[in-house]
Amino acid sequence: MINLKTQKIGKTEKPFIIAEMSGNHNQSLDRALSIVDAAANAGAHAIKLQTYTADTMTLDIKDGEFYIDDPKSLWKGQAMHDLYKLAYTPWEWHKPIMEHAKSKKLLCFSTPFDETAVDFLETLNVPAYKIASFECVDLPLIKKAASTKKPLIISTGMASITEITEAVDAARSAGCKDLILLKCTSTYPASPENTNLQTISHMRDLFACEVGLSDHTLGIGAAVAAVAIGATVIEKHFTLSRADGGVDSAFSLEPGELASLVSETERAHQALGSISYGFTEAEKGSLSRRRSLYIGENMKSGEILTPKNLRRVRPGNGLLPKYYESLLGKRVKFDVSKGTPVSWDIILDK
Repeated sequence: MINLKTQKIGKTEKPFIIAEMSGNHNQSLDRALSIVDAAANAGAHAIKLQTYTADTMTLDIKDGEFYIDDPKSLWKGQAMHDLYKLAYTPWEWHKPIMEHAKSKKLLCFSTPFDETAVDFLETLNVPAYKIASFECVDLPLIKKAASTKKPLIISTGMASITEITEAVDAARSAGCKDLILLKCTSTYPASPENTNLQTISHMRDLFACEVGLSDHTLGIGAAVAAVAIGATVIEKHFTLSRADGGVDSAFSLEPGELASLVSETERAHQALGSISYGFTEAEKGSLSRRRSLYIGENMKSGEILTPKNLRRVRPGNGLLPKYYESLLGKRVKFDVSKGTPVSWDIILDK
């Protein structure tokens, strides 16, 4: 069980839902604050930022491998440095965003992308840190975040078991006690067929920590299924409206969808329950609606039970239908009327 200030995270708790703002503020602080409001109103438990500058992310080179020319990329045709200049959250916005989130009873933390970002976030007393999938292999950064002794969430998109093991070992060796791994598929958007949710339970067993899903698929189906597999944390990108555009808007949830995510993952968690057979206390009243054996016609004493007068019907107050075949050919002890539930008391022994 992990206690993230006001929110507990674990298998006995409802799923912890993180709304990822990313660059969907579209370089407007007012919009960023509105995203916080919308996330709180939708029932999310946390809003997450990203803390970097273009210069801490990449080199200011406009061509070659620093230029995005992948025809499948949402960001095709942009230099990486220019993209990060467009998408970053100004550092001076962090404090007002976090204070606003606090006023809405919403946890707010961030993904640092280098050590200077961790130092800065420490001045804001963030409750946790998140390491992005692309930084899962940046062990010095993981150690820096882990050294704060705060809960650490690591996305594992593209990472092999060896790479995840290295990240986990780096975190724990640097002092991290509360670790959460997130299954992730690093395509934008991700397809359900490429999401492989069954990895979640395997990852939990392998690394003995809480495991969740950083979900880039469209809609909420994958997230609900992840909770059924055992995910305790769900992270989804969030925007006010996809129509407004933004660097991550195409695979982000809108407010109504986020509200559905919160309610449906909680419902999925409630439905997991425990291994159970037989009737529950809530089902007790339904037992009478089962099929059972009833007398289907008025019968005289000594008359033989036949398929015509021995019926398997609802309600369930007679003998179970499993006795039907053994009772055929038996005789009744006394006169019985149509609608009498069959019991051993009305059957002649011979």
